[in-house]
Amino acid sequence: MFFQALSNFLNTVGSVIFVPIILLVINLIIGTGVKKAILSALYVGVTLTGFMWIINSLIPIISPVIQNMVKLTGINLPIMDLGWQATAVVAYSTKVGMYFLGIGLLFQLVLYLVGWTNIFLPTGMWDNYSYMVWGSLLYMATQNMLLSMALMLVMNLYVILFTEIVAQRWSNYYGYPRCTITQLHHMDAAPFIIVMNWLLNKLGLNKINISPKDFERRFGFIGSPAVIGVILGSLIGFLGNLDKLNTLTGWANILTVAVSLTAVMLIFPRIAALFAQAFTAPVEAFRKLATSETKALQRYSDTYIAVDDALGYGEVNTLVTGTILIPIMVLVAAVLPGNRVLPLIDLVALPFLVELTIAITNGNIFKSLIISIIWLAGGLYMCTITSPLFTKVYSEFATTPLSPGTQITGFGILSKPFLGSLVYLPTLHWGWTALGIALAVYFILYFLVKKHKRQIVDFVEKEALK
Repeated sequence: MFFQALSNFLNTVGSVIFVPIILLVINLIIGTGVKKAILSALYVGVTLTGFMWIINSLIPIISPVIQNMVKLTGINLPIMDLGWQATAVVAYSTKVGMYFLGIGLLFQLVLYLVGWTNIFLPTGMWDNYSYMVWGSLLYMATQNMLLSMALMLVMNLYVILFTEIVAQRWSNYYGYPRCTITQLHHMDAAPFIIVMNWLLNKLGLNKINISPKDFERRFGFIGSPAVIGVILGSLIGFLGNLDKLNTLTGWANILTVAVSLTAVMLIFPRIAALFAQAFTAPVEAFRKLATSETKALQRYSDTYIAVDDALGYGEVNTLVTGTILIPIMVLVAAVLPGNRVLPLIDLVALPFLVELTIAITNGNIFKSLIISIIWLAGGLYMCTITSPLFTKVYSEFATTPLSPGTQITGFGILSKPFLGSLVYLPTLHWGWTALGIALAVYFILYFLVKKHKRQIVDFVEKEALK
């Protein structure tokens, strides 16, 4: 009853209300003053609303175009991607998923308060469904509540640790002081992205700096974000209207997509600047905590606050990279040996999925495309492996029954080769033994990272800026 009430409360108030309230409380606790605390909370609420308006306006325009583009390719793969919405249905429909809403929130809060981590996660708690879907799959396969809950908590530990390594890089790149994304569907890729960025730098590919800013410097007006937005939008619109090129409706749709994508590129940074302004007061307060004579307070001076990944979606390099990946991932899915997944609904979410890659490569689109293609190809295999169980679980809770023989997945959330293959799959097959090994490995990594954290963070920063 409690967990259902908590879910209803969170769904009712929404992130644009809950997150400003949490930030208001944090501001008051760290001593920003009432006036600054209220303004900071208002800025966050207003900008979150602005971000959601922009994204929610773009997706209905571009989504049908992408789906028609995939349809026109004639690719016949048996597992259909129903998007993050399908994973949310599974996550919020099982008992273990609902229990994690409360237990996970308490777990994350305690880890921060005792100083285990400097990441304050509860502000990003809506994305806990990334854990809940994995726990729900394990529970439906094993009927073991404790094992499924433990799986989610262990995954959470790994994600928090990876976040500590990349929080500064994400914050610096996107320009949101003391903020970071913390979602499992991003942080699962962190070790891979860091290693690949280092390797590509060693190969000299960092010298190929493809970005709108670089294009604008080289080509002036033609390379401006506005023109690039029009070109990319027109390309996606064209590919999605190949069967309507002889109609006025088709060309109108192409231009609508082009203008809409460009609008996001130009408007998004202005709202982002207002969001960054909301954190001026708390950042100053955190600096004062660093010089506090009370050691118990000093440990909170390095706090990073979890934020919604919508804050990076419309950044120019992020949106360009994600958009370019749309037709590429359809092609990859078609030619990848052994893949049975057709990415569809979550193709529009690709700018979300490349955020961390863009931050770690410091906006280098060329390197980001290479890294993302390899990583997401591995994700297609993970979706292929998990589809039978996911389809079975989804069928039990979906309000609209699936057609007989239909297989589904949620590409954006389930395409996680690292924690999916090294934690979830072993636990599914070998239970507590596998999870115990995963936890032991975590503790080894935790103490190594804590011992060398400054050097690791500096390494990520140095490689990003090469």
